[in-house]
Amino acid sequence: MAGRAVQAVLFDLGETLLLFGRLETGRLFEQAARFSYDYLKQRSQRVGSFGLYRLWNLLGIRLHLLFSFLTGNDFDSLSLLKEYGRKKGFTLSEKEWEELNWQWYRPLAEKGRIEPQTHSTLQKLRDMGLRLGILSNTFVHGSTLDRHLQQVGLLEFFDLRLYSYQFSFRKPDPRIFLEAARRLQTEPHRTMFVGDRMDKDVRGALRAGMIPVLKEAYTNQKKRVPEGVFRIQYLSELPELIKQLNEDEL
Repeated sequence: MAGRAVQAVLFDLGETLLLFGRLETGRLFEQAARFSYDYLKQRSQRVGSFGLYRLWNLLGIRLHLLFSFLTGNDFDSLSLLKEYGRKKGFTLSEKEWEELNWQWYRPLAEKGRIEPQTHSTLQKLRDMGLRLGILSNTFVHGSTLDRHLQQVGLLEFFDLRLYSYQFSFRKPDPRIFLEAARRLQTEPHRTMFVGDRMDKDVRGALRAGMIPVLKEAYTNQKKRVPEGVFRIQYLSELPELIKQLNEDEL
């Protein structure tokens, strides 16, 4: 067991486990603003006109995204909603705050899909004795992401789910990769990282000493793949790739 080349597999989320494709962000924001506004109205919260609600939230999200870009730190969407709500005098329970957060994410969840063989692939990996985890750069709160993963039947496969808003650093900073390996109780060089981004996933995994696997997606088209990086088109290729790596280790 100790001589195995791969003992754990970490996955990115967007365009790796969950597929969204190219997004019309303006349209998604309009839908999210409407869903969240209607939810607040149903809870008898004083939200004012939809136009002002939409504008206030648009300015707020752009400001926080700019701050995240400049600092390299992701914000927590649920905490941000609560901060906004306190200023507006909203009175919601914790469950209702989480539901509001979901309403903002809902248009994206409705657009997302998974590959047909994802469930069977993850089961094969688990049957091989591999530890599985998720490591993603995101400001979306874990309660919302867990709900989406539950809806598509993936939550049960991942006891470890780490998101960048929980840390003061994010991919490609090697510290977040190393922390994930530590929590998986495995060494970085025994950990495979599967993602779609050359700049965030591959670069970070290489810096952390992990085994990088680039999953083909529109985000990495025409990108040069460095030596030592494996490339797959579908997640279903992973069991055979890992089996080959482990056999080569013997």
